[in-house]
Amino acid sequence: MASIVVIALVLVLDLLAFVLAIGAERRRSTADVSKDDAGRSYCVYTTDASTWYGVGALSLLLAGQAVAMGATRCFCCGRALSPGRWRGFSGVCFIICWLTFIIAELCLLAGSVRNAYHTKYSGYFINGPPHCTMLRKGVFAAGAAFTFLAALFAELHYMFYAAAAAATPPIIHGSGIGMTRI
Repeated sequence: MASIVVIALVLVLDLLAFVLAIGAERRRSTADVSKDDAGRSYCVYTTDASTWYGVGALSLLLAGQAVAMGATRCFCCGRALSPGRWRGFSGVCFIICWLTFIIAELCLLAGSVRNAYHTKYSGYFINGPPHCTMLRKGVFAAGAAFTFLAALFAELHYMFYAAAAAATPPIIHGSGIGMTRI
């Protein structure tokens, strides 16, 4: 039987990660070109809040994944599950959960690193205004979407795993592997 505490904890952690990823997308750094006292153009960036939102979302998603995988013993440790549809569903959700988790973590990490990178006097040696490096729109949004999918499949994996663990194992009469008549 699935534990309500594990389900609630994973849901809360992943929901907070999703909200922070959306917040990071909305608070991305933007840049304006300004001139200093010497007349050189340079880039002035807005707040760096989205970098910290992205790091927070990355950390919370990692914590939610650790709780879900700890509760299911990462699907490979512990006693073997009974064969059946619940084990199959759990295996499929496990694989999809890890794929979406890795993609979400990469999006959030890349967005946080790229958003923290600021150029100042890139136009110092060339004529014209400087090119102000900014994060492309949608990186944190992609991270938020994959965070939602990772949360969904982590929850499904845990529930199917719990159903497979609670199922009665098949009865094998005699010793050895049961074979059918040819």
